[in-house]
Amino acid sequence: MKKILIADDERSIRILLRGTMEVLDDVELIEASDGIEALEKVMESKPDLAVLDVMMPGMTGLEACRAIKSNESLKDTRVIILTAKVQKSDMDDAANAGADRYIFKPFSPSELLDVVEEILNE
Repeated sequence: MKKILIADDERSIRILLRGTMEVLDDVELIEASDGIEALEKVMESKPDLAVLDVMMPGMTGLEACRAIKSNESLKDTRVIILTAKVQKSDMDDAANAGADRYIFKPFSPSELLDVVEEILNE
């Protein structure tokens, strides 16, 4: 069974993400409402994929991504940054943090699902 962590401080986005990904077979979904909780849950559950919002209280998604990617025991965790920040510098920041993908909000649920399935099947 694959594990996916969903981290966003907006409950409505977490609900949308959960609803989008519930169609996947053999997937356990884990939720976090801020960056600190996201990092704690990643360290605890070692998900295959973390979908992180950038702007969250406590710790940003980029900070959480950096922490995940710099931890040897989490090196296999893939990260999708999901954000409304669309500047090239924002995308560069995500790449420098080690993000595997960058998806803009508002996002297409089917596009997100395609990316998630592609990552999980790599």
